[in-house]
Amino acid sequence: MPKRLEIDDISVNYGEISGVRNLSLTVGEGEVVALLGANGAGKSTTLKAIMGMVKTIGGSIIVNGENVTGSPPHTTARRGIALVPEGRRIFKRMTVRENLEVGGVIRTKTEIAEQMEEVGGLFPRLKERERQLAGTLSGGEQQMLAIGRAMMAKPDFILFDEPSLGLAPLVVEDVLNAIRRISRQFGIGGILVEQNVEVALNLAERAYVLSRGGLALAGSADELRASPRLREAYLGMGR
Repeated sequence: MPKRLEIDDISVNYGEISGVRNLSLTVGEGEVVALLGANGAGKSTTLKAIMGMVKTIGGSIIVNGENVTGSPPHTTARRGIALVPEGRRIFKRMTVRENLEVGGVIRTKTEIAEQMEEVGGLFPRLKERERQLAGTLSGGEQQMLAIGRAMMAKPDFILFDEPSLGLAPLVVEDVLNAIRRISRQFGIGGILVEQNVEVALNLAERAYVLSRGGLALAGSADELRASPRLREAYLGMGR
């Protein structure tokens, strides 16, 4: 049965302020879906809600037919979702290998060994530097490590929060190619939060555009690329 992540009508409030309201989206097996919008539109909040890092006040989050709404992050991870957080948030005083092992904490020793091989094949530089302190890696290598750490959980879906942030253009291309390989080679679906709209639409099959916490626009990457409403949403006029 194909794997599927379904977000149905979720809302998140911060006190009296609405962070996300009545949002629905789906991600299929091996599919990359972009989540776009201006700063403060609710993109990162959506990822945190899916992961169980913030509480929803309505709606449901279904992973492969199982309702994980309200589950803590470690339970959500066991159900098949991993997060690559904004700013990477690696453990800088630990080695590359130790960072990866942390990512596989919910897996058996055999699975960890298998995932180490997969991550090493995807990111050869990490394999070469596995005994190096993570804080001494370049920005691009640290982003690869953050993605590799998520891969170690053997997820069905990965949530990517601004993976190109602060990286040089050539490094961005390497990171995006890695995400493309993850979806095509390993069949892992992904939600990509990305400020660079063109980059996101070149990678994703479909996209959702948020404006002030609500859904302003959705469609295929080609449809959104040609839509004048995309600019309106980014200017905050989309709803």
